[in-house]
Amino acid sequence: MFPVARAAQSLVARGIQHTAVRQAHRKHEPTFHDKYGTMVLLGGAAMFSAVWGYVVTQLNIAWGFSPVGRITPKEWRE
Repeated sequence: MFPVARAAQSLVARGIQHTAVRQAHRKHEPTFHDKYGTMVLLGGAAMFSAVWGYVVTQLNIAWGFSPVGRITPKEWRE
């Protein structure tokens, strides 16, 4: 290996080692998602289910808009 390449490789490796050591000694502080992520997800799922449960059961929506049986043909004029 060329001396310049060997020196560059050792500098890169040393930089990576320093970064890893620095990150290993730092305290991990929980973020918002670490603290509340699951509860927010469950709350959203419960709200979604409640709203759609209300819509499906309480609002008188005519599901299936087929006109079969509701429309009668007019008589022919002769």
